[in-house]
Amino acid sequence: QVQLAESGGGSVQAGGSLRLSCAASEYTYSSNDYMGWFRQAPGKDRERVAVRNTRAGTTYYFNSVKGRFTISQDNAKSTVYLQMNSLKPEDTAMYYCAAGPTLYELYEFNSWGQGTQVTVSS
Repeated sequence: QVQLAESGGGSVQAGGSLRLSCAASEYTYSSNDYMGWFRQAPGKDRERVAVRNTRAGTTYYFNSVKGRFTISQDNAKSTVYLQMNSLKPEDTAMYYCAAGPTLYELYEFNSWGQGTQVTVSS
């Protein structure tokens, strides 16, 4: 059973913006304090993008996206968003949402969605 569903990807020019959505089941959203965004480009390792503690409202942004991406949440919709601005060609990747009750379990990447493709052209 797929518990997370990403959407909002697409093809944009460098400097453009996209907003990705991660819709969780009520069970997944209520059972996991941490939700986050990861990405993977062909031939590259999976990379952390941003992590949200949905209970505390705290966010961790990783170096490559800091200052350009913003994570947010809507508890009523059990959904986490990733607003991506000032997109660069190196942001091109498949973007995945994941969930876990702790950071350690989040990074185990055992609960994730199907991914949504982001392509940025120069």
